[in-house]
Amino acid sequence: MRVTYYVEIFSSWCYWAEPAWAELKQRYTGRVAFDWKIALMNPGDFPETPEQCDWFYRRSGTVMRSPFMLSSSWVESGSREVYRTPNLVAEAARELGATGDEVRYALAHAAMREGRKVARLDEAVAVAAAAGKLDSKALRELAGSPQVKDRLAASTAEFHAHRINQRPAFILEDAIGDKAVVSGLVSTAPLAAMIDAMLADTAAYASYATHHGKPPAA
Repeated sequence: MRVTYYVEIFSSWCYWAEPAWAELKQRYTGRVAFDWKIALMNPGDFPETPEQCDWFYRRSGTVMRSPFMLSSSWVESGSREVYRTPNLVAEAARELGATGDEVRYALAHAAMREGRKVARLDEAVAVAAAAGKLDSKALRELAGSPQVKDRLAASTAEFHAHRINQRPAFILEDAIGDKAVVSGLVSTAPLAAMIDAMLADTAAYASYATHHGKPPAA
């Protein structure tokens, strides 16, 4: 079974979903393959000012019953087009061997908890290189490469092909062809319930095959 997590570095809801993602990976170690892909937000999806960003952070923080408020200090008015930068850096870091969640989470934490301006390439590279123990020069060069930009465009297109527009999104697929598409949920319980159901069905199919073999030939 496989679970694919579509994420955008600057999405506050993806930030709130990270504990659930970590819990699922731990709970289903060895039984489920987990992977993440970037799903870039459109420039128009971003707040224009820190004040506007704060409004959304108050809403999501209240919904999550958070004891702290996220920082909007990363917002730079008029810079929507460069907000893809930390996503490019996260993807480049993965190609350089930092395949886990550490770099991606460090970039989100730097922006939304520390207010660091990781939309700037120098800042994003500094955060990612430290988190992933990577060479800064190699990371910077790869982040600006056509292949990394193409991969983000492809993974974003995959996201939209599922006819969803809310991040985080989770695509659950099992060995018997079942598929669940979950968009916008950030808690463990509903995702775990679906994984459990799909694992149970897969196990049932395997048991039946053990007892009865393959279907009779036509």
